[in-house]
Amino acid sequence: MSAPPPEPASPPPLLGSCWSCRVLAGGALLLSAGYVYLAARRTMRLGGPTSMGTVAQIVFASGLAAWGVVVITDPVGKSQKKIER
Repeated sequence: MSAPPPEPASPPPLLGSCWSCRVLAGGALLLSAGYVYLAARRTMRLGGPTSMGTVAQIVFASGLAAWGVVVITDPVGKSQKKIER
């Protein structure tokens, strides 16, 4: 009997287990989200009309913030059970 072929290895995560890399990249995304959000709020605070562009900026800022949280928490692969042999 021959041994079964080895399973293909899954590619390593982009930032791996480098905690400082994840915090730096996620923090940068969170800061950029804050900057985009404050730029949109500045227009509304000065009495400008709430246009679709302003709404798009706020939605984009929330997307950046969510992306930053995902990079920091690194949920990929944590929900799968690891099989030990």
